[in-house]
Amino acid sequence: KTSPALSCKPDSLSWGLDAMEFVVKNTKAAAAKTATLVLPVGEEGLLGATAQTVDQASGGAISAVLKRGDLKGKPGQTLLLHNLPNLKADRVLLVGTGKDDERDGRQWRKIAAAALGVLKGLAGNDATFALQDVQVKDRDTYARARMLVEVLADGQYVFDQFKSKKNEEPKLGKIILLTDKADQERVEQAARHAAAIAAGMSFARDLGNLPPNICHPSYVAEQAKQLGKTFKGLKVEVLDEKKLRELGAGSFLAVSQGSDQPGCIVVMQYNGGKKGEQPYALVGKGITFDTGGISLKPGQGMDEMKYDMCGAASVLGTFRAALELQLPINLVGLLACAENMPSGNATRPGDIVTTMSGQTVEILNTDAEGRLVLCDTLTYAERFKPRAVIDVATLTGACIVALGSNTSGLLGNNDELLQQVLGAGQKADDRAWQLPLFDEYQEQLDSPFADIANIGGPKAGTITAACFLSRFTKAYPWAHLDVAGTAWISGGKEKGATGRPVPLLTQYLLDRAEQA
Repeated sequence: KTSPALSCKPDSLSWGLDAMEFVVKNTKAAAAKTATLVLPVGEEGLLGATAQTVDQASGGAISAVLKRGDLKGKPGQTLLLHNLPNLKADRVLLVGTGKDDERDGRQWRKIAAAALGVLKGLAGNDATFALQDVQVKDRDTYARARMLVEVLADGQYVFDQFKSKKNEEPKLGKIILLTDKADQERVEQAARHAAAIAAGMSFARDLGNLPPNICHPSYVAEQAKQLGKTFKGLKVEVLDEKKLRELGAGSFLAVSQGSDQPGCIVVMQYNGGKKGEQPYALVGKGITFDTGGISLKPGQGMDEMKYDMCGAASVLGTFRAALELQLPINLVGLLACAENMPSGNATRPGDIVTTMSGQTVEILNTDAEGRLVLCDTLTYAERFKPRAVIDVATLTGACIVALGSNTSGLLGNNDELLQQVLGAGQKADDRAWQLPLFDEYQEQLDSPFADIANIGGPKAGTITAACFLSRFTKAYPWAHLDVAGTAWISGGKEKGATGRPVPLLTQYLLDRAEQA
């Protein structure tokens, strides 16, 4: 089982994923009985207060090693020590943390990942992190602890269910985070939030990594239903093609009609807030395989088009995190699930369809299918009278050209909402960057035969795709996240789903819950 199931024990200070439990303790590092005690070492071998007490307890064994120059303390450097005297830890892992005035979130992730890289190769079921003295620029105690737990949990992810020989690398069963009494409550909260986010990311990664012969639209719908059985308060409804036809979703059906796999819109409703309170809505593109349709993609790399449902996967992952945390908000999730295939029944370039909103679309390129399923889904979202709508989609290759694989593209029609999403991305270290949505770009979508064309030519592809969606989102505040570059790692042995932007979306909901 690769998707970790998070369990929160109400009377305990621990939160666990199936293979990993996180425990927060206020105890002395030198007295920690553990397989491995992780201690920070600053640049030039500087020891913080906690590490100094451990060094003193060991009779100066750590400082003696550092004087030999075996560890310079640069970010991510590691040194494993065995059998230090007077300590209850079986071994001590020194990890370089660099200079205090240069340590940022990126370095902090590198430090955490380096420690995990060593721990994963060791025997022993647990490790204790005594990093409470380490400061990170623009990150408070909560943010540092949460980032640490997220890196450690996500770093344990393995997708090997289709391997005849499973991964036999030893896994840590327990991570203990040491903290001062004054910070304990915040670190506990950080661990709980981080564990929920990591579980949501794992769920999203599993869905993105599954092969398309298994993960088709009906499978995604079943996963949503299963989520509803696992957690209280989630209602799931599936709009099949018959229902979509009755609703007039001609744009959506133009995509799914070429496949033997029927499309659907999965509707998820969670009411954790006040009765009658307007919900927030998340909409995910769920193209479970994208051949491009009649506008066929090149064969090389087409296997990666199973990741074209990562928008829907991230919405499911975010719902999992929100349900685990039982956030006090009302939330709607809409998953636009279809398979884009070429066949005798497939939509042709030049076809004109009528959307659920009544607007007509000339389909110039059947490989611009994501916006065709999303526009009807965004129209359907109106009936929930949402406070705000965020759609998430692996929508355009142009976004990868513009922003690469580090940053998601962000566009929308409401400045307050856009700033909230940008701020959530900064907090979660899952950043987005706003692109313009000026009216001048709308002209690229003009069609001589229909109300709108589904592509706007070679220029500003990410923007014109958002312009298309904006025609269907005038009834509510709306933001669009293009995650084509961030939702998966492309090519090579490391290719696979990343679980982004689950951290960003969950942080956005945490912020809304805090407001509530």
